[in-house]
Amino acid sequence: MSDFDQTLQDGRIKGIEIADEMKGSFLDYAMSVIVSRALPDVRDGLKPVHRRILYSMSELSLEPTKGYKKCARITGDTMGKYHPHGDSSIYNALVRMAQDFSMRYMLVDGHGNFGNLDGDNAAAPRYTEARLSRLSMEMLADIEKETVDFIPNYDEEFTEPSVLPARFPNLLVNGSVGIAVGMSTNIPPHNLTDVINAVLHRVDNMREGIETDIEDLIDIVKAPDFPTGGAILGTRGIREAYRTGRGRCVLRSEATIEPMSGGREQIRITAIPYQVNKGDLVKKIADLVKDKKVEGITDIRDESNRFGVRIIIELRKDANANVILNQLYKMSPLQETYGIIMLALVNKEPKILTLAEMIEHYINHQREVITRRTQFDLAKAERRAHILEGLLKALDHIDEIIALIRSSQDTAEARQKLIDRFEFTDVQAQAIVDMRLRALTGLERDRLQAEFDELQVLIAELRRILADGAYLLQVLHEELTKVRDRFGDERRTSIMIDPGEINMEDLIDDAQSVITISNLGYIKRIPLETYRSQGRGGRGVVGMQTRDEDWVKDMFIANTHDHILFFTSTGRTHSLRGFEIPEAGRQAKGMPLVNLLALPGGETVVGMIPVTKDGWDGNLLMVTEKGLAKRTALSQFQKINKNGLIAITFREDDTLMTVLRTTGENELFIATKNGRGIRFAESQVRLSGRTSMGSRGIKLREGDQVIGATAAEGNVLVVTENGFGKCTPLESFRDKNRGGMGVTVYKPSEKTGALVGIAAVTENDGLIIINSEGVIIRIKVADISVQGPYASGVRLINMGAGTQVVTIAKITDDDSQEEDEQEAQDNILGDDNNEN
Repeated sequence: MSDFDQTLQDGRIKGIEIADEMKGSFLDYAMSVIVSRALPDVRDGLKPVHRRILYSMSELSLEPTKGYKKCARITGDTMGKYHPHGDSSIYNALVRMAQDFSMRYMLVDGHGNFGNLDGDNAAAPRYTEARLSRLSMEMLADIEKETVDFIPNYDEEFTEPSVLPARFPNLLVNGSVGIAVGMSTNIPPHNLTDVINAVLHRVDNMREGIETDIEDLIDIVKAPDFPTGGAILGTRGIREAYRTGRGRCVLRSEATIEPMSGGREQIRITAIPYQVNKGDLVKKIADLVKDKKVEGITDIRDESNRFGVRIIIELRKDANANVILNQLYKMSPLQETYGIIMLALVNKEPKILTLAEMIEHYINHQREVITRRTQFDLAKAERRAHILEGLLKALDHIDEIIALIRSSQDTAEARQKLIDRFEFTDVQAQAIVDMRLRALTGLERDRLQAEFDELQVLIAELRRILADGAYLLQVLHEELTKVRDRFGDERRTSIMIDPGEINMEDLIDDAQSVITISNLGYIKRIPLETYRSQGRGGRGVVGMQTRDEDWVKDMFIANTHDHILFFTSTGRTHSLRGFEIPEAGRQAKGMPLVNLLALPGGETVVGMIPVTKDGWDGNLLMVTEKGLAKRTALSQFQKINKNGLIAITFREDDTLMTVLRTTGENELFIATKNGRGIRFAESQVRLSGRTSMGSRGIKLREGDQVIGATAAEGNVLVVTENGFGKCTPLESFRDKNRGGMGVTVYKPSEKTGALVGIAAVTENDGLIIINSEGVIIRIKVADISVQGPYASGVRLINMGAGTQVVTIAKITDDDSQEEDEQEAQDNILGDDNNEN
């Protein structure tokens, strides 16, 4: 037997399969690269090397208000204490955090040569200096308050943070690039203001207990924002990346065509795509000219300096500048495709994340940071309050305590006597023994009492944060808002429309439309010019071919580009653009509203408010069937997800009846079906949040209910269910205080029927009336008689047997000049009066 066989038999050498050993070793190496080197953590957006550099710099006290230190010192300190890798990899990571063309928001404030866009390397670390930037202090804020876990370093001599507190979402703000084993990440940088606004939107929804639609977040974040500026061509691939975690965006240089002397033109480039080497870009363009792939260029000059990029491309006199520029976009790095892979570590596992998931993980991290910080501050405050309580108690018995201490042999005996005599704790007794004589002065006592009172307020606040999750989110909201207001800036990268991406809104003309909703929930959009004005008492035209059990119950006038807010009977609001509502003919039934809005069963639309793109000022006033009135800022409804938002809260036996848009200085008029009405100043209804209930607007008699409300001005127009109506001057009704029973507006009779509609009008306005058979009539308000409160009014529309007026809508007759054109359409609409 050989010596080797004897050693193997004795068990001193273990036999293994080489394939198993290679497999195990490779997996260990792969996981080490993935977790400890190449991928960022979803919470702070940093790889271990960047996190260790920032922490090492904070340990060296390199705050923005202090002087710079040599990068060689920072690199050596990081390598010796926390990062057991080569100094060049550490220095390269440090340099990148100090480059304004690599980082959208620099985390390191560098001093010296840190490289440039031409690919020149930074100077050696012995020549360059650095300190923390002001924004990076937000990454490290409160780290001393046990907000994150600390783990042993590589040799267990020191400890390092496993993650930074990160008071802003750095992963999205600065992005990350990394290649691991079998996977890679490429997260683009974003604008800090946009990202924080998206986080705040999600925080607000969490406080209200509602889900956040990812489309709302995408509308806020919009697109990446690169430090080198340039333009993004189209957003389809970007939106796909935000929804799935993978996508792409096309980056294009900023280029302008400028005239030169002699009738020539030049192309001036002032920004290049992210991570494109400027020197290589100029060389590539020169090669294209040399190889005659691009013709018409006579000179290329790089005139860039420390103030920005400036590349001049001069053209021949007969050259077409637009054609050449498009050729350069196609064949040179003037236009590049940036692949997006939103891969990050979640609980030390690599995961592809959507935009919503990244924001969710960051918020959860901040909730933990705030909770741990609050627990730390609370424990510290309670310890100090406990000591102050003992000192104040001691001052009340100061003579006896002095005598007790003087009679003691040593400190330990004095402390024990204090505990036995006054029931102080060990901590309090030690503080009293250590108390200085100056604490005996009256001024010092006042200071101690004031400090104790302040601590009690602080302790109550800290306990509230820990006990109330919604209040903790409010604290997070305030902290993020401060960071946004301090460090936020304008976008550097513009967003261009890709000719290949058609924007539906751009294809639709601005036009006024009549939008109707039927009793069974069918909606349609009809051009306003379809309905020509008729005389009072006409029969109208068919607005919808309805069945016996269905009729048009509501309508309003809006522009095709308006945002339409839909308010439901349960007090929720939804939103559509005007052009998203299908256009249909007069007699068409329309589309079921449930196909466009997420409406639960039994929920119906009771009010609609059109809002222009820039018209989100003013208030919304809501009135319920039971007479409640509530006022809320319209701007609170600017972002509505697909599930809608709460607009008002009320009891189960109530329902929302009317929604008005007001200025804050209007007078309001509320009317009931039995002919009562009340007029009062809008200011009597206090401005409140979306989820509040409101206050009483009118006190109802038994059997009565609110049928509508209007902003009081001009004349008050009322319409009854049997087609009668009148105008009454507003001054006929006394101004009352909110919550009263009101005055008589109309005396309903069997002939006229109860009130069904109310509107504030002038003689220049028009009126559209719809009955239960879907017949619509458009008349001029000037044709309606002005009468007193007790008059029965005049017939506005001839009603067939068994039909009733179901709704009215006021329109402004600015299109009266079109009436002649409408008359010319008699061949189309001339027989409308005989249709019914």
